[in-house]
Amino acid sequence: MKTNLSPLALALFAAFAASAHADDAPEHQLGTVTVIGNRPTSLPSQIPTTIEGITREEIERDINATDAEDALKYLPSLLVRKRYIGDYNHAVLSTRASGTGNSARSMVYADGILLSNYLGNGATFAPRWGMVSPDEIERVDVLYGPFSAAYGGNSVGAVVDYITRMPTKFEMHAKLTLTHQPFKLYGTNDNYDGKQGSIAVGNRSGAWSWYVDVSHTDSEGQPLTFPAKAVSAGAVGNAGTVVTGAVAGLDRTNNPWYLLGAGTQYHTVQDQVKAKLAYDFSPTMRATYTFGLWRNDSEGRPTTYLRDTAGNPVYSGTVNINGRSYTLAPTDFNLSNEDLQHVMHGLTLKTNTKGVFDWEVAASLYDYDKDQLRAATVALPAALNGGAGRLVDQHGTGWNTLAARGVWRPDADHIAEFGYQREAYKLSTVEYPTINWIDGAPGATANSRFAGKTETNSLYAQDTWKFAPLWKTVLGARFEHWHAHDGLTANSYGTYHHPERSENYVSPKAALAYQASEDWVLKASLGRAVRMPTVSELYQGSVNAQGILTAGDPNLKPEKSWTTELSGERKLASGYLRLTAFGERTTDSLYSQTNAQTLVTNIQNIDLVRTKGLEVSYAANDVGLHGLDLSSSLTWTDSKIIRNAKMPTSVGKWQPRIPEWRATGVASYAFSDRLSATLAARYSGKQYSTLDNSDVNGFAYMGASKYFTVDTRLRYRFNQQWSMALGVDNLNNYQYWNFHPYPQRTYVAELKFDL
Repeated sequence: MKTNLSPLALALFAAFAASAHADDAPEHQLGTVTVIGNRPTSLPSQIPTTIEGITREEIERDINATDAEDALKYLPSLLVRKRYIGDYNHAVLSTRASGTGNSARSMVYADGILLSNYLGNGATFAPRWGMVSPDEIERVDVLYGPFSAAYGGNSVGAVVDYITRMPTKFEMHAKLTLTHQPFKLYGTNDNYDGKQGSIAVGNRSGAWSWYVDVSHTDSEGQPLTFPAKAVSAGAVGNAGTVVTGAVAGLDRTNNPWYLLGAGTQYHTVQDQVKAKLAYDFSPTMRATYTFGLWRNDSEGRPTTYLRDTAGNPVYSGTVNINGRSYTLAPTDFNLSNEDLQHVMHGLTLKTNTKGVFDWEVAASLYDYDKDQLRAATVALPAALNGGAGRLVDQHGTGWNTLAARGVWRPDADHIAEFGYQREAYKLSTVEYPTINWIDGAPGATANSRFAGKTETNSLYAQDTWKFAPLWKTVLGARFEHWHAHDGLTANSYGTYHHPERSENYVSPKAALAYQASEDWVLKASLGRAVRMPTVSELYQGSVNAQGILTAGDPNLKPEKSWTTELSGERKLASGYLRLTAFGERTTDSLYSQTNAQTLVTNIQNIDLVRTKGLEVSYAANDVGLHGLDLSSSLTWTDSKIIRNAKMPTSVGKWQPRIPEWRATGVASYAFSDRLSATLAARYSGKQYSTLDNSDVNGFAYMGASKYFTVDTRLRYRFNQQWSMALGVDNLNNYQYWNFHPYPQRTYVAELKFDL
């Protein structure tokens, strides 16, 4: 299903769409964001730059939230590439100037604990959303751009901070969610269902407070991959088993192909435990320990569309389709099982006196306690009972962080912030052969091995100065020392031990705000960000038969970006309106491409990418009639590759996965204090996945399409304890793609108990 919705129509729709409670809305004055609530954000709210957010009440009212990332669904210029409920390894965050292939260009925190996965950059290095349950979220705040010295180069796109619940008295919450997705695409016509249950209990007694949240998800996702053969690849003749059922179509470059079946249809079972314990040494000093346990067991199963003349399914061998023969490899219809268990620890000690000086010390650890992928290398249907395969083990992989921060307020016009931070990442990936892919022991010799470590030690300082009654400025800088070491790339053809690297960078920051009138604030921000290469970009590669390293590049340069933002914010009678112009100039962007001179394909540096754009954000309460809340956003972006000596065909083309237009809108109406209804929509224009923009057909497997989706939610509270909600995501059943197909129309039913 396609639609020709114009940007102008979207702008008109955006002007009439939704979200914000007056009691919880941020107060905008002189560029300062004052957040009302019992748990302060960890974001530097004094910086006069764009900060957007959403509260727990708004999430419950407006969003059919089954995963933590759903809270970001309608915030301006953001997209999470969530493919199915419980999508843990492809739900990448996209921002203004960073597409869904650039996961390392944003930062995601939960209560100050880093959830972003900087072991790599790309779809398989999504933030660890599973460490936050939707029902424990108190609020989510987003800082756009690298304008705070308190954050490293990964903040170039945005910094997301989840604030989770901490009780002031006894409370208990329980929720049951059921989902149903009818899915029809190519030769697939089936239903995929899910169920999710959670319970949370917390209390405060004296100086102690605690909160425990447990959730269980059992989800059937739609097929994500589709084995295919180009029509031109077939040999004309009568060779092979004659089959029917292949679906004729066009690939993303508009060349004819046959879709042979559906693959990577995940049945996912996830369990999450989150426990927080806090102790108040005094009214102004608190220690908090956080523990997270996340388990994922999933099965990826394929289905063939092909049938022989007797009606039997065909998965392998030589087949004949319309007078052309094709050879099916045993792994064209791939089976896989995953068994993952990740553990997170966080410890924070901080003061909150609001006096002359406050300080904070925080440490965190994220550990791949168990992380195994098993995949068959023999063909179906025999593979269902075992047989040869491969085992990929990432045990020992993870990261840890340490931060010390101080805030000094010498007078009413100054706030100085300074600190030290350390982030360390360790990658350990080994692939073994195994005689039984289901439960066999690893072979004696590994097929391949990747390992390496990176760490960044940083010092930063920034000063907020209200130097005149109507003026405020923020000046800051960040010094970073980056170190990469213990790099290893190995397979049966050879082993590379990579030399150590150490580099130093300084990133200045500046912002200025002017209170033009009682209702208008004008702001300007400038910041440099240096995004270091990740461990996998450096070391996860291959060695060819000649012993030459052909993927992975230990000599990659870091990305270096200068980002600017100019904003005007107007306070309305019951909301606000913001207009922002933004720009980014990035040298040495990191992308996978084929070098035109060497014909080697791996992660390489692109000389220059330039992005510019405009963003409008609007929110208001009781618009027109009491109980109607509206919010909306509209973003125009022009993001082009300016110089790329290694791949000249990409020059002048769009940066992948960044559309020219995108918009969101939410309209919510409270019929009474018990019943509310929400209508929401999202739009994204045409985009590309390839650097040379050769993938002109976005509405195909492996393509990236435009989309327009409408969501609904109806919520009713029976009494103070019981409530229910009915919702539909993608009500208009728009079929859209981001390499994989997104979910089609999905029905959601919730029953919730709060005490």
